Amino acid sequence: MPHGPLYPFEGKQPVVDPSAWVAPTAAVIGDVTIGPRSNIWYHCVLRGDTNFIRIGAGTNIQDGTIIHVNAGRQATSIGDDVTVGHAAIIHACTLMNRAFVGMGATVLDDAVIEEGGVLAAGSVLPPGKRIAALELWMGNPAKLVRLLTVEQRAGFDKTAPHYVELSGRHRASLGGA
Repeated sequence: MPHGPLYPFEGKQPVVDPSAWVAPTAAVIGDVTIGPRSNIWYHCVLRGDTNFIRIGAGTNIQDGTIIHVNAGRQATSIGDDVTVGHAAIIHACTLMNRAFVGMGATVLDDAVIEEGGVLAAGSVLPPGKRIAALELWMGNPAKLVRLLTVEQRAGFDKTAPHYVELSGRHRASLGGA
């Protein structure tokens, strides 16, 4: 199998760009599109059954993350060069280009992380909340902690290309899987 487990749901088949990588233990189900150079890591579940999931280019969805939708109301849209840390929950929300979601964080229905916004590890972004560019939010419920400098935010931007490179190494180690 070229990309790991891809499962149709009610006639909708996941679409994975040939340059993307999906770990063999991930499950990608239904109306899910994964863009160029994006990478979906071990034990992730992307379930596009009652709405769609769209993931742009160069995005990394790290191990154990769950991505889901809201039936008929809210899809999940993830832009380019987004990082979603290990064991996050991304539910019926929008992560714009270069958004950063820390390990174990949760983003709930209708929430938005704008380009360059950061949600800290372990935080919960409540439904309908919006993190603006260069904002760092933290806590449960997550609240604005401070604005990041451009230099501080640049450190977060190193993660997505690192994971693109690392996913290529995993693909090669698994014999092209």
